[in-house]
Amino acid sequence: MVSACVLIRTRRGEFEDVVKAVRQIKGVERAFPVLGRYDVVAELEASDHTELGKTVLRMSRIAGVVFTETLVEVKQ
Repeated sequence: MVSACVLIRTRRGEFEDVVKAVRQIKGVERAFPVLGRYDVVAELEASDHTELGKTVLRMSRIAGVVFTETLVEVKQ
């Protein structure tokens, strides 16, 4: 099992739409807006790194997403 925190930068004023879209993606445990360098944080779980990569790629293709940064925790 792999857990990750995905930090998402959105275009100005589009964070609410991005949060809604991210919450619909399988594997996303939580998604919420934040203040600062990033606009949205998503917590997710995946069975392996391949699934994690596909999920993050799906997030990066959401309209309004400028870029993502993924912080990964490998559970033993």
